[in-house]
Amino acid sequence: MSRRPVVILTALDLEYQAIRESLVDPRLHRHDQGTRFELGRLAGGSCRIALAHVGKGTHPAAVLAERAIAEFAPAALLFVGVAGALHEHIALGDVVVATHVYGFHGGTGEDDGLKARPRVWETSHAADQIARHIHRTGSWAQRPGAPAMLPDVHFGPIAAGEVVLNSRVSGLARWIREHYNDALAIEMEGAGVAQAGHLNRALPVVVIRGVSDRADGTKESTDRQRWQQRAVANAALFATALAEEISAEDDGAGRPAAKSTKGAAVREYVQSVHNENSGSGPVGVQAHTVHGGVVHVTGGARPPVDLPTALAEIRARFQAARAAGAVDEDTYAAADAELAVAEEALEDGTPQSHSRLQLALKKFKGLVGDVSDLAAKVTIVLALARSLP
Repeated sequence: MSRRPVVILTALDLEYQAIRESLVDPRLHRHDQGTRFELGRLAGGSCRIALAHVGKGTHPAAVLAERAIAEFAPAALLFVGVAGALHEHIALGDVVVATHVYGFHGGTGEDDGLKARPRVWETSHAADQIARHIHRTGSWAQRPGAPAMLPDVHFGPIAAGEVVLNSRVSGLARWIREHYNDALAIEMEGAGVAQAGHLNRALPVVVIRGVSDRADGTKESTDRQRWQQRAVANAALFATALAEEISAEDDGAGRPAAKSTKGAAVREYVQSVHNENSGSGPVGVQAHTVHGGVVHVTGGARPPVDLPTALAEIRARFQAARAAGAVDEDTYAAADAELAVAEEALEDGTPQSHSRLQLALKKFKGLVGDVSDLAAKVTIVLALARSLP
């Protein structure tokens, strides 16, 4: 079973194009209701992306986020675009990753004025942790097209509503300062996609914004200076790095029956193995139980299957899939590199190399996920690799 894709949505054409430039061989996917998605793999990685343009505003963002979730059952949904900064320490071009999304267009009118009724959606803990790790390690600098000097990344709340704010003294600006004064940036779509994720079994939703103006009356000037293009390029760079990491850690747990697949695959493999000793007598597999993908071995610590032989079988099947046209050349090259890493890691035989082996197999599986029989065999070997000391 292949990894689930990551959905990325944008509001503006320039935002869409910034993500699209990171995709290898994007292909059109038409929804029954007319929405057009493009599907592709991230350059230099194995993450599959479903990309769509939703237009401006909370409502279209919510509707098309719901549509994308239903269509692709993704591992996560990212909304990528530009925003206005609400604090002086945030520079033009910086990236803001939402820890919360405030829906600020809610309240009740009383005789003594308007009272706020805030709506808040919190970013999932796991996605937030991955994003912070990417920032701390600077690993997004390794993405194709990364600048020599990365912009600052800020983690905090983002305010989302149906208004483009371009003033620090307007009634709306005062309202936001009074009720949402910890918001780092303001935009128009985050509340819609956050609600869609919440209503779909709390699907991880991350809003990533590049700062293109200061929401202070200078928007026309900063737009003329092409800060939108620079800001969204930075946001897209961080978003694609985040998508790649989310995909690498995705085990498809949100899918029905996914939890039992690994153990069943191992049982199938263990039951089919037949080894022979140096003489003519058969040697039975020395395994008596399999639990959740972990093989418990009797008679020694060695795994019950010869992993080098299993990897050799995967390579043979992989080459056969290429010859049959089931794997395109770009995918073959990327997957072949991961398989080579796995073979080298297994040969090293150290505990550190075993972690490398598992990661390489996960990436390989993500790349060949459309070849179901090959992906199933990789699942088997991956489960067995986890039993290595």
